[in-house]
Amino acid sequence: MNLVTYHDPEDLLRVGVRAGATVFRTAMTADELAARGLDALPELRAAAADERDPADAAGLRLGPPTPRPGKIVCVGLNYRRHAKETGNPIPSHPVLFSKFGNAITGHDAMVPVPPEVEKLDYEAELVVVIGRRARRVREDEALSYVLGYMSGNDLSARGLQMRSGQWLLGKTLDGFLPLGPQLVTADAVVDPQALRVRSWLNGELRQDSNTADMIFSVAEILRYASTYFALEPGDILCTGTPEGVILGMEEKRWMVPGDEVVVEVGDLGRVTTRFVAEA
Repeated sequence: MNLVTYHDPEDLLRVGVRAGATVFRTAMTADELAARGLDALPELRAAAADERDPADAAGLRLGPPTPRPGKIVCVGLNYRRHAKETGNPIPSHPVLFSKFGNAITGHDAMVPVPPEVEKLDYEAELVVVIGRRARRVREDEALSYVLGYMSGNDLSARGLQMRSGQWLLGKTLDGFLPLGPQLVTADAVVDPQALRVRSWLNGELRQDSNTADMIFSVAEILRYASTYFALEPGDILCTGTPEGVILGMEEKRWMVPGDEVVVEVGDLGRVTTRFVAEA
């Protein structure tokens, strides 16, 4: 199933099941989906099967598929060729960092660029949404804890990111995690380690890789993270970016207001982001 969120007349974010250009609307809120996780899927499947309350997707104001996760866990340097292009050794353990909820935005968002931001970069990523509580899970069963997958862009202000040994400041500015356009449930993704990952800057292909190049698979990341803290329904994991980021180029032209970046992972959909100067 392809799940989206949309704004109802009271501006509540509700969940819809997308089938092509049609969205079957439901009364379930985005927060309820996040809290119930995998337990919410039978109700949503029934709504899609009955074709309840159809609407033209183009006429809906869509939101991020997971607007308020409890935790945003990110993995750095998780693609072999990306580690090489940035001059870093292959990590022996997943490099974990976080973003805050203010970074989340959706498809077709206009992201403001503060004047303090230098060296603005894109990072196409496979994003994982947790479907049930995970604590000390085994690698061979880890994927059964996944609600679904989506395309994401781990936007990075490299100047702020590299200001100290902590990456947070350059990673969690407002709107610095565009997600979407939909959440594809895990049963529809045969192998999360066989997905093409691409990004385009102003129409120019910049990243073209595959999740097969990950150093740590989705299952390995889930096992590792859940060893140290519980992952709850609605939490998200950003699994790292492949080679082709501006940081790894010899001649660097950083992104600026007016630029547009598109990210696509497998058949999960494209998330488009445009940049404007912060007012």
